[in-house]
Amino acid sequence: MRLFDANDRVTSPPPMPIRVNGKEISVAEIAREIQNHPAPDPSEARDAAAMALVVRELLLQEAENRGLAPEPKCLAEGRRETEDDAKVRALLDHALALPDPTDAECRRFYEGNRTRFRGPTIFEASHILIAADPSKETAWLEAKSSAAAVIGELRDHPDRFTELARDLSDCPSAAQGGNLGQIQTGQTLAEFTAALEVLEPGETTALPVATDHGWHVIHLERRIAGKVLPYESVKDKIADYLADSVFHRAVHQFVALLAGQATIEGIEIERATSPLVQ
Repeated sequence: MRLFDANDRVTSPPPMPIRVNGKEISVAEIAREIQNHPAPDPSEARDAAAMALVVRELLLQEAENRGLAPEPKCLAEGRRETEDDAKVRALLDHALALPDPTDAECRRFYEGNRTRFRGPTIFEASHILIAADPSKETAWLEAKSSAAAVIGELRDHPDRFTELARDLSDCPSAAQGGNLGQIQTGQTLAEFTAALEVLEPGETTALPVATDHGWHVIHLERRIAGKVLPYESVKDKIADYLADSVFHRAVHQFVALLAGQATIEGIEIERATSPLVQ
């Protein structure tokens, strides 16, 4: 539909009001909620904010219907729940009686996902750093060119890595010929780790690797894959993960059931007309 303002410019139609059982969710409320739903497209952020407020209103209305008026709890750092947050918490505690995961369920998940429970990979590596500030374009490009020249020299003379590191590297590791010793996954910058992960032992990066510190030439000596952690050391984390997954699925189903019983205008939401299997 085409609408026109006083200067005859095309404008967008105003959004339809959003109501939950007659209770309107204002544009101002949605605008305040948007900050909690970052998205590349402003319309996506608005839709997510509106949906979150609709779900919250459904839960608050159900808490009111059940006569729930819990005392707000004290949270970390001296904060307290709002009255609305306390009502939502009490409603979910009251409505969703969810069993804790059994040890058998946790063990089954562990056996089916053992690769998820490895210790960190260890790399034995060396590097040559040509330091540069990314905000200074000329120096940044010159450093990249210097690092590329080092890679070219190593391509012809791979045995010169230690010598070149001592002479050229701007990292304190230059004193050890660029040797960094053993590095675990997560102990270096993400770009550096990503480069290590694709190298084979004995290889040097074919292109300079950029980080906030400058340009790196990286050589991998050895990779030691992390061992699978024993069940006893991860069972509590597995139990928390399974309980959290069941809880979120149950909340989703509960909200769909409430939506199926409500009159909701101005937004599409998943609805269910009968209780779903948890």
